[in-house]
Amino acid sequence: MKKLTLLLLTVFLFLTACATTTVKRIDPNTQTDLSGYWNDTDVRIVCESLIKDCLSSPRVSQALKAMGKKTPTVIVGNFRNESSEHIDTSIITSIMETTIFNSGRMDFVAGGALRDALRTERQDQQGNAREDTAASLAKETGADFMLLGTVRTIIDKVDNKSVRTYFVNAELTSIETNQRMWMGQNSEIKKMVTRPKNKL
Repeated sequence: MKKLTLLLLTVFLFLTACATTTVKRIDPNTQTDLSGYWNDTDVRIVCESLIKDCLSSPRVSQALKAMGKKTPTVIVGNFRNESSEHIDTSIITSIMETTIFNSGRMDFVAGGALRDALRTERQDQQGNAREDTAASLAKETGADFMLLGTVRTIIDKVDNKSVRTYFVNAELTSIETNQRMWMGQNSEIKKMVTRPKNKL
């Protein structure tokens, strides 16, 4: 019985020793493709392409010139994931928003959940903060344009091989007129994924 207990303990210790987690830091610009699905490299490629296209667009330049000295204000609308996998599109919009804002050509106003939280806080201040410190109501800056987009995939599959192609669309639309000021598409992300063949 003692020999069996000792053997089981040895096997347990051996198995737990083999299951050690290792972590290795890598350069954030290193291209990594472990699963074949959407990843940080894809986000970087797509955002760089779309932002460059937006900021160099003749139509954008024309619209900004027509506004004179006023810096146009943009709100991020719905950026939908219509692909076949889980993609956090908020990362795409956040990178685009930050880069376009830092270019100095456009300002952004809060939208979605952040705007709702700000409105709740502003309303709460009306009855709970000193009058001289409470934020005023109806003083929000209205947006001139809305940034919208979608992510879609096409998958071509035979046996254990598949090709995944991603189509990321973004557009800037006038809120007042519904006129599209800019439309961009990136379809550079195309991956061939070969999985191990199933053994019967």
